Amino acid sequence: MSRCAQQLRDHDTNPCVAETDASRRCMDDNNYNKDMCTAYFLKYKSCRKFWHDIMMQRKRNGVKPEMPSAEERKKILETMGKPY
Repeated sequence: MSRCAQQLRDHDTNPCVAETDASRRCMDDNNYNKDMCTAYFLKYKSCRKFWHDIMMQRKRNGVKPEMPSAEERKKILETMGKPY
């Protein structure tokens, strides 16, 4: 697996691995009919937007690392429920 592909699969750098897998699985199961997987695509898009907003807020506040670790993200989601 290439280094870039490994980074995309890393739960510490990519908060939306589960949503990515779900949308790919939907595409595989539905013979790549995008219309059948719209809900999965929207959930992935919402996930990316949510974590991007968190990352930008942390960047503005000078918090390092800008993207929370997988453990931190789990705690954030537990406190607020799954927002996407």
